[in-house]
Amino acid sequence: MQPRPDGKTCSVPLIRQRGAAMGEMTKAVHEDAWPSLPLAAWRDTRDTLHLWAQMIGKIRLGLCPMVNHWWNVPLYVNGRGLTTSTIPYEDRSLEIHFDFLQHELVIETCDGDRRTVALEPRTVKSFYEELMGKLHDIGIDVHIRTMPVEIPNAIPFDQDELHKSYDADYAHRFWLTLVSVDRVLQQFRGGFVGKASPVHFFWGSFDLVATRFSGRRAPPHGAVPNTPLSVVQEAYSHEQESCGFWTGGGGYDDAAFFSYIYPEPEGYAKAKVPAPGFFSETMREFLLPYENVRTSPDPAGMILSFAQATYDAAADLAHWNRTALERSARPMPHEYRTAGP
Repeated sequence: MQPRPDGKTCSVPLIRQRGAAMGEMTKAVHEDAWPSLPLAAWRDTRDTLHLWAQMIGKIRLGLCPMVNHWWNVPLYVNGRGLTTSTIPYEDRSLEIHFDFLQHELVIETCDGDRRTVALEPRTVKSFYEELMGKLHDIGIDVHIRTMPVEIPNAIPFDQDELHKSYDADYAHRFWLTLVSVDRVLQQFRGGFVGKASPVHFFWGSFDLVATRFSGRRAPPHGAVPNTPLSVVQEAYSHEQESCGFWTGGGGYDDAAFFSYIYPEPEGYAKAKVPAPGFFSETMREFLLPYENVRTSPDPAGMILSFAQATYDAAADLAHWNRTALERSARPMPHEYRTAGP
């Protein structure tokens, strides 16, 4: 037994046991916030979910007014999954969201209609048919282009019986990862006072991203698979620097954080970023492997260091007016809370 400052005694083994238990609890919370997400384990589910998400995004595209850089079409992370936010429809409104707790797609209108589509192993074709039928049942008449975008060798939704996987555990892990990434990207976005996007999920490329702009126009962008050139050029009409997260593919076959600038200034590929971040010559962007992040003692700190270092390199090499675009002193949360009336 070991004496305490108050003269009483306590068991050192018991203290160690409690310390170990607290350590295991902290580790469990950490793993829940940053779960393992190897692409090889859920690629088929990811590919199917990607196509389902494109349907929902295209519905939002078909009904929402145009916003610069197509900011009227992404999805957003919410407390249960991914949502369209409110979509106008005539004198009504609707919202569609993926619920990765109950594993269902939920369609709700402002006048109380509610329909669901099960998230389960099923073909893209059957999902598309049920989705459009449920919308018709509640009086939502929307027509979408059934050819997926930004996917090579794509199959139209109403013909795709190849993609039909859904692993609920990995879908849930995916959402938990997005929740954590969204929180960190929101923090990073707060340091920029120039034009910046929301933190949003683009269903075409299937990534969560935040983008900063210099304010200057950019040269015309090149083509992207199955996507009209005019669409791509609107997205990249102005100089921009983007940082985000995606599940892998297209030159790097696992989940990673990415950062790039368009147009790319000379010397960008040789910029120094904290390890294990690196520049991919194939993809022309910096990458930070998700597995290294999730297993680090400070995942958020690693992401923020990567995001800041790659932005610094991009903005300096491209000669952005950083004095005008950045917050010189970032108030802490308690300062916000005490500064109001």
